[in-house]
Amino acid sequence: MKKYFMDLHVHIGRSKSGAPIKITASRDLTFANIARECKYRKGIDIVGIVDCASPEVIDDISQLINSGEMKPLKEGGLIYQDKVTIVLGSEIETKEKGGGYSHQIAYFPYFKDIKEFSKALSLMVTNVSLSSQNCKISAQEVFQIINQIGGILIPAHAFTPHKSVYGNCVRRLPEMFSRATLKKIPAIELGLSADTKIADHLRELARYTFLTNSDAHSLPKIGREYNIVELEKANFKEILLALQRKEGRRITANYGLDPKLGRYHRTFCDICNYTATSNPSVYKCEKCGSDKIVKGVFDRIVEIGDYQQSISPSHRPPYYHQVPLEFVPGVGKKTLNKLFGYFGTEMNILHQASYQEISQVVGFEIAKNIILARKGLLKLSPGGGGKYGKVKKKENIFREENLQLNF
Repeated sequence: MKKYFMDLHVHIGRSKSGAPIKITASRDLTFANIARECKYRKGIDIVGIVDCASPEVIDDISQLINSGEMKPLKEGGLIYQDKVTIVLGSEIETKEKGGGYSHQIAYFPYFKDIKEFSKALSLMVTNVSLSSQNCKISAQEVFQIINQIGGILIPAHAFTPHKSVYGNCVRRLPEMFSRATLKKIPAIELGLSADTKIADHLRELARYTFLTNSDAHSLPKIGREYNIVELEKANFKEILLALQRKEGRRITANYGLDPKLGRYHRTFCDICNYTATSNPSVYKCEKCGSDKIVKGVFDRIVEIGDYQQSISPSHRPPYYHQVPLEFVPGVGKKTLNKLFGYFGTEMNILHQASYQEISQVVGFEIAKNIILARKGLLKLSPGGGGKYGKVKKKENIFREENLQLNF
């Protein structure tokens, strides 16, 4: 078995021709650029690209395959320059009978599958070229289409307040999916504002593998959350076995932001822009008393959870809080380029480089902050209402025991 770094949720901003795909994503976030970024800067071995049902993206993929820059894998997926495995996906917005909206991600093993799904999707959405379009049917109905084509469905950022299963639709998954469908959903994506400890307040999630993915809308955001997965080879079949925890394949670690850094961790007041600080769950603003709030992920979990304390099943891998390099105090674009020039990729910096090696490149102070970041020990102020949390620059204490690598 080999270990791979895997991020299964990356968006596309534009096609090669410049056509918009994800309106809110960066223009340089093209299918080809994602593969290059993963290989040369991020060190991500497996990437899921979730806007592949767009006809413009399908054209880009065809060109890359025809040129030989990417090759289809027999067991599913594409391989870029014998290094990065690409999983073809499509994020869809669904609508439940009660009016709630959620994002689901469909993943398919083969290029022909995503082309077939694109045709099916074009009959349901206003503009199939754009990302995350509302397909006007329920998640259960979307699953049936995905399953028939040969793909899998995974609920995206399952707890965020606006477009997710728990944040906007239901308190329990059987309210959305049939029992048979729930058995075929292999994993749940946590999202940036949740972690294992938060999610394992819900009894029904004990059966599922948790995914930590970046939901990247720009190239630098790729790998801000990721998974370490143990496989024989990096292909779709093996990845699915890992999500199902079968034949020795499995996710061995989740790496993600401390939920405090997420945009929806705590309840936020739309009137006075105050982020809640008292014990959850908060139902109105503590400062001005308004009930016009965006409920935080932590507050929602406390509201609907089965347990007062998190209870994780025995199969659950460790979850490591980690602050991405771009969040680290003192690390700007020049410093990042210097680090990449010396260590190669972000995964090498986060998992291989020692404190002494990093300090030789960028100095002791920045090296200390990087060590604290990858250990999840930087002090944070929580995010909410669509605004990210922040690293507190003056309250971080470095100790010698932080130097030990434990990955």
